[in-house]
Amino acid sequence: MKEKLANTDLIIKHWVESSEEDLKAMRTLFTTKSYAWALFIGHITIEKLLKAIYVKKHSSNAPFTHNLYRLAELSEIELSDEKADWLDLITSFNIEARYDDYKKEFYSLCNYEFTNKWIKRIEEILLWLKQIL
Repeated sequence: MKEKLANTDLIIKHWVESSEEDLKAMRTLFTTKSYAWALFIGHITIEKLLKAIYVKKHSSNAPFTHNLYRLAELSEIELSDEKADWLDLITSFNIEARYDDYKKEFYSLCNYEFTNKWIKRIEEILLWLKQIL
């Protein structure tokens, strides 16, 4: 049984404000051509909004997971196939930017075009999640 939180509004506010700060960082990293890290932070911006939605929906702490699809599922968000696929791929940015086994391949993938395309999709998802929130 999940313990209900005393002040969900403050926790939701924290997640949202933190996501907005990370969004600024993502854009700065993109501008400075740190493409892999921009996508890594982009993942975090979505994760934080999904956790805000989870807290709002359940009045309990968000689960300890970085899997965006799973967070959306636990938050009972209806996903189109396209958005589900996007969340799955964006989740991989968290792993591939972090761990040495994956970094080389991921870094070579993260050119301007690839990163720009996924930043636009991250921003689209963020707008959609804010409407849900």
